Amino acid sequence: MAYRKKDLRNALLFISPWIVGFLAFTLYPILSSLYYSFCEYKVIKDPVWIGLANYINLFKDATYIDALQNTLYMLLIGVPVTTATAITVSILLNNKHLHHTGPFKVIFFLPTLIPTIVTCFLWIWMFDYNGIVNKCLRFFGIKGPSWLNSVMWAKPAFVFFMIWTIGNAVIIYLAGLQDIDENLYEAAAIDGAGFVRQTTTITIPLLRHTILFNVVTLIIGVFQWFAEPLIITEGGPANSTMFYSLYLYQNAFRYFKMGYASAMGWILLLISLTIILVLFRAMRFGESYGD
Repeated sequence: MAYRKKDLRNALLFISPWIVGFLAFTLYPILSSLYYSFCEYKVIKDPVWIGLANYINLFKDATYIDALQNTLYMLLIGVPVTTATAITVSILLNNKHLHHTGPFKVIFFLPTLIPTIVTCFLWIWMFDYNGIVNKCLRFFGIKGPSWLNSVMWAKPAFVFFMIWTIGNAVIIYLAGLQDIDENLYEAAAIDGAGFVRQTTTITIPLLRHTILFNVVTLIIGVFQWFAEPLIITEGGPANSTMFYSLYLYQNAFRYFKMGYASAMGWILLLISLTIILVLFRAMRFGESYGD
């Protein structure tokens, strides 16, 4: 018993720097933000308790509604399109009948190595009215829009931005595909199943947990989108690219409405938690394919 107490004391002593750091730099800010979300807090003055006023005012704020709708657009359109593209590319790159796929794997991964700010300026150049995208469209006789200055086309440009950075997801999908037993495909081929049938009945079901991981990661990334809309469009035009984190940042550090921003943060937490739990339930996380 004495040895156990000594071991416990030594263990606590060794992990005490982490415990202190967690309490001071993680738990305390979290609890503070929850308290501030019920207060009017402008940083330079003491917080004043106002109850649920911040939460009520959020849903009367037109810009907040725009930010919420824009973020949901990226979740409902951008995430499925990006996921489908990444899975398709991964399956093609993993196809044993295709040769010399190595260079293509590098090509798809390279955009993830470019710093975000460089990619943003590249996007501004590509999607300018006289940019390379519209020049390519004009070659086919199509008059392209002013992408980043159009309420209709600004968000689709950001969907293309998501697709551009699928490199990390492709690598993870390729790793997941390597774990699928080749005997399953051989047995399916003997039974007469073609490529499409094998993909829908073997590949996708056995890749379910990998898909769930990448989708959850992508959703979290969308909720955290800040630098991209700030640099490329600054939230415009007409708030069409005002995403949730960008508006939260503006309230906190431009307007110094820390209580208001804290309320936004907690609503974001509840929304993201709900979406992820639904995904876990829908994709039966923790269950094997046989179950």
